[in-house]
Amino acid sequence: MRRKSFGNMRCPIARSLERVGEWWSILILRDAAHGLTRFDESQQSLGIAPNILTRRLRALVEAGLLERRRYSERPPRDEYVLTQAGRDFRPVLWALLAWGNKHFAPEGASVVIIDSETGANADPVLVDRNSGRILVEPDFRSAEGPAADGHTRGRYGSVAGQQAAAEESTSAK
Repeated sequence: MRRKSFGNMRCPIARSLERVGEWWSILILRDAAHGLTRFDESQQSLGIAPNILTRRLRALVEAGLLERRRYSERPPRDEYVLTQAGRDFRPVLWALLAWGNKHFAPEGASVVIIDSETGANADPVLVDRNSGRILVEPDFRSAEGPAADGHTRGRYGSVAGQQAAAEESTSAK
């Protein structure tokens, strides 16, 4: 049974989930970020069935998060290395790591993020690049962007967007 595709939705979260929303994908990206680039390395690390790993790797290559590179001609063997988009996913992995340590590790952290220079534990937070302020409510919130359609504008509370969403709903009937 084919699942619903989020790839054409206007929401950037939905579009991102289309690329990495399957749990194996995120774990494959985690391992690639740690230098595991070969099929057998990923399979051993994850304990994943070869057919599932093949599908996930193919999807991550198609999504532009991994690049397939041939490292042996005889026998033909490929490695899967992070693209720039894949490397840009690392802060998301670190945010998940910190969130998991905070909420789902009663025994304590099994993995931490450290400062490479000092070895001190890091405490990742999201900050606004322009102001340097930590992104927390109520100081920051999500809002419709310039490419938002009426539905999105309505979801984020714009009066004009709510009217446009109502019109779209009426015309769709």
